Amino acid sequence: FIDTFGYVSLFPLAMKLLPADSPLLGKLLNDLENDELLWTAYGLRSLSKRHPLYMKYNTESDPPYWRGAIWINMNYLVVEGLKYYSVAPGPYNQLADRLRRSLQSNIVSNVYREYTRSGYIWESYNDVSGKGQGTHPFTGWSALTVLLMDEH
Repeated sequence: FIDTFGYVSLFPLAMKLLPADSPLLGKLLNDLENDELLWTAYGLRSLSKRHPLYMKYNTESDPPYWRGAIWINMNYLVVEGLKYYSVAPGPYNQLADRLRRSLQSNIVSNVYREYTRSGYIWESYNDVSGKGQGTHPFTGWSALTVLLMDEH
């Protein structure tokens, strides 16, 4: 893995690349639910709160687009990875299932709450408040929430 803990760290999980009995999978799952890293009540933030670039502007006029916000496309891929590992024979299937259910519920609840509040589906969501941010209405990858609702 790499020094920066963020969405890029989750690709082995999201793409189902790790063996179901890999100690790396166990570490990744345990780190996943750490709220000082990526876990929030609204979905997974894009970059760890511990990283020096967390919520730092790229330039004076370029906000921290992928430096903390919650993006539904990446969260969806992680939910799919968790679903895979929840049924794969191995020591982490119960943990993967618990995390999948919780993450899925967090995402669906927040997107629905924000839609009810604002009337919009948003491009991304604030990792501290859950409020929609960026482009709206945005039914690109944020529409993946509908697929998560189907299984919720």
